[in-house]
Amino acid sequence: MNWGNKLVLVFIAFAGLMFVLVYNAMHTRYELVSKDYYQDELRYQEKIDGKYNASTVSDISFQIDQQYLILQMPKEFIGKALKGDVWLYCKTDAIKDLRLPLTANSDGMQFIPKNKLKASKYILKLSWEFAEKKYYTEQYIELHMQ
Repeated sequence: MNWGNKLVLVFIAFAGLMFVLVYNAMHTRYELVSKDYYQDELRYQEKIDGKYNASTVSDISFQIDQQYLILQMPKEFIGKALKGDVWLYCKTDAIKDLRLPLTANSDGMQFIPKNKLKASKYILKLSWEFAEKKYYTEQYIELHMQ
């Protein structure tokens, strides 16, 4: 095989590699953080204030058992009527996201069935309001399904 044939093979291999790369790039899903990104950015000060307010109370804890992801609200809010939103946000796949209203029981616990979730890494974004004061916190959760 002479050098001309080798050069043609190199060009064919290069063209094949470029085709594979372009094909993969065209079929990759790119998720946006939020469909209302601009509006969310305008409301960012509310999130900053909510994080500050949440830092003045005890932490939210969670545990994972066989059937539920259990959220425990701060002890200052046990038995109080709270309004809020629980968002389990998956960075890699919006289909795995789960958004629920905050419905903590009288012990300050919310039970989220694991069958509504998929195995993944989530950011728990919890916002709630009590006595016209807004609170916000984020925690990282990794779910493994058996």
